[in-house]
Amino acid sequence: ADLPIGLVVPDGSSAQEGLAQGDAGAPRGREIDIAQVLTALQDAGIRNHVWLTADVHYTAAHHYSPDRAAYQRFDPFWEFVSGPLNAGAFGPNRLDATFGPRAEFVAAPPMPNTGPADGFQFFGEVEIDAATEALTVTLRDVDGRALHTRTLEPHAR
Repeated sequence: ADLPIGLVVPDGSSAQEGLAQGDAGAPRGREIDIAQVLTALQDAGIRNHVWLTADVHYTAAHHYSPDRAAYQRFDPFWEFVSGPLNAGAFGPNRLDATFGPRAEFVAAPPMPNTGPADGFQFFGEVEIDAATEALTVTLRDVDGRALHTRTLEPHAR
């Protein structure tokens, strides 16, 4: 996805660039589309889906759970955020509780628009183990150092 599901990404005084509306209640606006996708995944029995997103100028790992959410017709899932490349770093942004996100990891600069030359550039790496089918996501800094790693085991068939 081009923007994270639960991050409030303001665009001006009252508009939202991101999907999250910032009100932590029932889905509104583009959140309605996400609610429909999440519920369709649950109804189809598709578990352990992972969202890879970018464009908020820092890196984070978010866990979404209906136990924490205003909207609850979905199964828990992970979202990993990094990017964009070669741009000033900002953040972190606040989370909207509509889908129950929790920031499990966040790396952001100490002040807005900190440049890559100052070490605040992030990217993610995804690996799938051929034998176990486990998916490992590693969030890295500008020098390639691992900042956060999460391995997700496949759902039992």
